[in-house]
Amino acid sequence: MSATGGRPETDSGNSDVFIARLIAEPARLAANCDTAIHALEAAGMKVHRAEPLAAHDDVLEVAADHGTAATLRAVLDAQFSPVDLLVSDHAPGVPGVFVSDMDSTMISAECIDELADFAGLKEQIADITERAMQVELDFAEALTERARLLGGLGEDAIQQCLNERIFDMPGARTLVATLKAHGTQTVLVTGGFHQFADPVAERLGFERVVGNRLAVAHGKLTGGLVGDIVDSSVKEAVLRAAVAHRDGAASLATGDGANDIPMLIAASYGIAYHAKPKARAAAHGWVEQGDLTSVLKLLGVARGDWAEA
Repeated sequence: MSATGGRPETDSGNSDVFIARLIAEPARLAANCDTAIHALEAAGMKVHRAEPLAAHDDVLEVAADHGTAATLRAVLDAQFSPVDLLVSDHAPGVPGVFVSDMDSTMISAECIDELADFAGLKEQIADITERAMQVELDFAEALTERARLLGGLGEDAIQQCLNERIFDMPGARTLVATLKAHGTQTVLVTGGFHQFADPVAERLGFERVVGNRLAVAHGKLTGGLVGDIVDSSVKEAVLRAAVAHRDGAASLATGDGANDIPMLIAASYGIAYHAKPKARAAAHGWVEQGDLTSVLKLLGVARGDWAEA
């Protein structure tokens, strides 16, 4: 196990028991369960159980050993896709730390792309964003170039963008409120900007925000940034520091792009949310059909224990 409770070192293969939880269309779960067990056994794994989770009868829990977490994920994905899935080397539970990306994870948009629309540059900037998310461009260079292109835009466009374009992902408030009610420390960490992240965090209930900041002078964006750039390494460092502060507590990370991969790997439960292929492949699990309350189901939090948002 990593210092932050991440992917187990035994992923290379031994007899450690892995726990998988998956949410799929109920008829598909029932129809494909036996086939999935046979496929796991054909891959060399021994299945100890496959049964509904006590807290959620629409969540299937599979316990298996003599293989790897990667094999378990791949077989279950092949048998049940589309599926919401989490694989761990122990029964997942409420984490002590929750660190999440913002754009396209906690909110439904990429803030910089929407802000660019007010400058008539959405298509150009969105292309840079997408290429950075797919690891085709260096993140820092892509961020600096997008900020430069926005130079001269009125600062009031940020508030207008927030009001008209930036909406919470379904389930976001319930996820954050429930975890906080169970004692989890919550951090919103973004490669985006404080001008968006601060009000989003306040609305959703995050306790701390880490992000970049657009430079402003005389009521307009200057085209520059203030301070050091928050990139993938900073996201991972924020998670590791929060875990250390909580004496090695289990951690949850959610994100959707390449910039989130290091923290997804470092977390105890790294869950890719409607993610780019590389982020999905790197994570311990993913949500690709449900909303953010699927994360609570995968963690085994009973619906009666969800907080009202």
